[in-house]
Amino acid sequence: MREAIKFTFIALGIIAIITCTAIWPAYGFSVLAALIFAIGIYDLFQKKHTILRNFPVLGHMRYLLEMIGPEIHQYFVETDTDGKPIDRNHRTYIYERAKLQNETHPFGTELNVEEENYKWMKHSIYPTKLLEEPPRVLVGGPDCKQPYSASIFNISAMSFGALSKNAVMALNLGAKAGNFFHDTGEGGISEYHLKGGDLVYEVGTGYFGCRTEDGNFSPEKFKEKVAIPAVKMIEIKISQGAKPGHGGVLPAVKNNEEIAKIRGVKPHTTVLSPPGHSAFDDAEGLLKFVQQMRDLSDGKPIGFKLCIGSKQEFLDICEKMVETGIKPDFITVDGSEGGTGAAPIDFSNYVGMPWEKALVFVVDSLRGYNLKKDIKVITATKIFTAFDIFKALSIGADICNSARGMMLALGCIQALRCDRNTCPTGVTTNNPSLMRGLVVSEKWKRVKNYQGETVKEFLELFAAAGCKKLSDLNRSYIFKQVETDIMCYSEIYPPITEGQFL
Repeated sequence: MREAIKFTFIALGIIAIITCTAIWPAYGFSVLAALIFAIGIYDLFQKKHTILRNFPVLGHMRYLLEMIGPEIHQYFVETDTDGKPIDRNHRTYIYERAKLQNETHPFGTELNVEEENYKWMKHSIYPTKLLEEPPRVLVGGPDCKQPYSASIFNISAMSFGALSKNAVMALNLGAKAGNFFHDTGEGGISEYHLKGGDLVYEVGTGYFGCRTEDGNFSPEKFKEKVAIPAVKMIEIKISQGAKPGHGGVLPAVKNNEEIAKIRGVKPHTTVLSPPGHSAFDDAEGLLKFVQQMRDLSDGKPIGFKLCIGSKQEFLDICEKMVETGIKPDFITVDGSEGGTGAAPIDFSNYVGMPWEKALVFVVDSLRGYNLKKDIKVITATKIFTAFDIFKALSIGADICNSARGMMLALGCIQALRCDRNTCPTGVTTNNPSLMRGLVVSEKWKRVKNYQGETVKEFLELFAAAGCKKLSDLNRSYIFKQVETDIMCYSEIYPPITEGQFL
């Protein structure tokens, strides 16, 4: 915000000087010369910036260009396929489907099909008919009393506070209209989540919305929250891909009365989300917590979300499932490429297993312990396109979620200011002057359109592959360029038979 204010004042000053010069040339040039001289003297004697001491006045150009560097790079330097974290082709894909614009692409692929890691799917010369209705997935194991029929493509976890109230309302209204679910994120359930869409209530290490005064889990408050009819499933957040093993901080300046009430904390205080849960500290404790939540929610589907770090820790959980008979109804797999509004750079870059290998590992582990038949796998990292969904389901996932894709559908332009409360599109800011630009009555339609059009295109890929039901999908449908060879995913990741690890 300070940078924006500084830039605004500089721009206004320049405009004022130009105006003065145009009206009173002699006076205007005198003012300009005096201003440049004053800036130069200040630059020479200030001690914070080496560039300005060595290059007075001219050195300011460096900071002005640096300020708009990300925009220059995004709009004028990067190609359609090399932008990070999401390239322009994928952003355009989402925008066009959200706006129901042209969905075709002229003149062929822009991708290098001979490039290492290029992926593609096989099709059949005998394609099947398009399904009349998108398939849905029933989530709920043997101990679940209220199973939930989920779409294959949904809104991933994003909290109110991280997102503006307008963004949350638009997402929930889009979920309602499109009949898919909306994950609340760990920030609790706000009134903005209750616009008619199905909810997955995420419970993180801070237990927001269901915590005691000292920050521990409150069964009574949890029971109250999950009794809300809109809450269809409950997700225990163990870790997320963008910052696995790292807690969060809600600064006092952002912890206003409204957010504090929703999260169950004291307003205007700094609130810490610890790296781990206080309700459990081992595999058996996690499963007992799952059972406790299942009992308190009267049998609603309970699952947990994690980014894989130690493989042995996940195998320990599988072994305890076999030993105790307690199983979650679903497991959400996040990859280290996952997004967040703010995370330490080393956690984003170097902590956690990448998405593809993590999903393969979780699916194979569950199959090896003969657990997959009772547990649905949800995945939620960089799922943007119909092919992304096809690939994830072929690897072994049952359901896909997207966070950044849904943000782009809302109007996000990847300004990379999610952590500064200066989001220019009103998606990740609570600044009223910026938030007003996100018009809920318009943006919920785009969320619905993006989800619906993407699922429709998935069905076209599904038919092109010759498939008739979701269970037909397997790793033999996906291929990958490996050095100079092409390998099928069933060769790269040989399938595990049910119960093989037993």
